[in-house]
Amino acid sequence: MSDSADTSKTSVKTYVPAYQKDEWESHADELDMSQSEFVRTMVQAGRQGFESGSAEPDSSDPDPGGNGLETRVLKLLSSDTYSWDELLEAVADDIESRLDELLEELQSANRIRYSGRHGGYTTVDGGGDGD
Repeated sequence: MSDSADTSKTSVKTYVPAYQKDEWESHADELDMSQSEFVRTMVQAGRQGFESGSAEPDSSDPDPGGNGLETRVLKLLSSDTYSWDELLEAVADDIESRLDELLEELQSANRIRYSGRHGGYTTVDGGGDGD
């Protein structure tokens, strides 16, 4: 695999004030995420606003960049050869990140919430949590 498409995990260390770590930890718990998963997701979400050529946030097209999976696979394969498992890991991580970002956006917009009592996400109006 090429260095630019390396999907192996590595650590990143940062220092933040204790109160900020406590807030992040609390928010991660609310989302049923590890702190590492929370920080990675938030960084990726924040980077979305800095990427050139990104779609307009209010775009009505559900896939404004075309076939995202096809584009991702072709980009990966243009630089190296991947096994099935390597491709699956690369695109699954991308889908996981996108799902995390979407859930965060929907919670921020107060459209969904995490129901610990019911063990999953539900709409704020209660459709799907059995209330």
